[in-house]
Amino acid sequence: MGGFLVGKAIAVTGAGRGIGRAVALACAAEGAGVVVNDYGVSVDGSAPTSDVATAVAEEIEATGGRAVALADDVSTMAGGARVVDAALSRYGRLDGVVCVAGILRERMLFNMTEEEWDPVLATHLKGTFTVFRAASAVMRRQGHGTLIGFTSGNHQGSVSQANYSAAKGGVISLVRSAALGLRKYGVTANCVAPVARTRMSAKVPVALAEIGDPEDVAAMVVYLLGEQARAQGVTGQVYTVAGPKIAVWAQPRELRAAYTDGTWTPQKIAEILPGSVGTDPMPLLAAQPTATDPSMAFPATAAGGWPAAAGPGQQAATTPAPKGTSGASDTTAASASASASASVAESAAEGVPGGGRAAEGRGGL
Repeated sequence: MGGFLVGKAIAVTGAGRGIGRAVALACAAEGAGVVVNDYGVSVDGSAPTSDVATAVAEEIEATGGRAVALADDVSTMAGGARVVDAALSRYGRLDGVVCVAGILRERMLFNMTEEEWDPVLATHLKGTFTVFRAASAVMRRQGHGTLIGFTSGNHQGSVSQANYSAAKGGVISLVRSAALGLRKYGVTANCVAPVARTRMSAKVPVALAEIGDPEDVAAMVVYLLGEQARAQGVTGQVYTVAGPKIAVWAQPRELRAAYTDGTWTPQKIAEILPGSVGTDPMPLLAAQPTATDPSMAFPATAAGGWPAAAGPGQQAATTPAPKGTSGASDTTAASASASASASVAESAAEGVPGGGRAAEGRGGL
């Protein structure tokens, strides 16, 4: 048994299978008492069973670790609260929560029903909120704690999983909001976007150069739960883990700006925007078939996403930028390329070419 998390109490949702299970086992191996929560459903959210949570808790205890099993539905406020209460009841404290639980219901946007949208958002996004909500109240009083959400590279978009990608994008925003709002109380919040072999990624019909095992992801989670990450000021971040590779995602930021004298009109925007503000190319979109309408094609862009007619520093408006700011800014071509590569790898690992994670039951991956 290691000592990275000695004395800590960690609650893990979706801990009965795949990555959630690996996280629970790793936390216990590093000395933490673990709440193993898993509603135990199939990938589409049906047929719940408590067996998977119980099995993981027994596995931990058989090796000398401490664990308590729970089979709560975290898409409800009561379920999220019970996960936190279980840690307090068993261990008298709560130092970290890891929200892995999720389901998948795949459908093209124009065919997606409310019954396919709501449960996915409820499990991934609301299920993270319910646990974060209950845990943050405890951590605020304690003056310390760590919240970890699970996202996906497909927060950038998905061909046939708009529900899933919307939920995963929401998790990132929720984590960043938690990082901002809880910092003064000693609480950190981070996100992990895994690329790992799970029960669903095994169905991917292509070989992936960058994919690892659930245990690779668990190592990053344990680090984020530990005191070293706290001392190093790690909060509000999104990390990808793919086997031997770890990477950090960029924070949202303004790329380029243009200014006008007076007010904007649609006509003026049509004249100014293409040569100055331009667009930020969407990596996954380039791989999709185009519409028959030629106007749907991407305009030519220079390296880094600049419109072909413009470059860094170009000011397209008649008035200067506000004092202390530049008229334009940009990311590098290398960053754009890296982002595209990560997106493609993530999509393939999750089982749907250009799509989202085909991987989670409400008991995790």
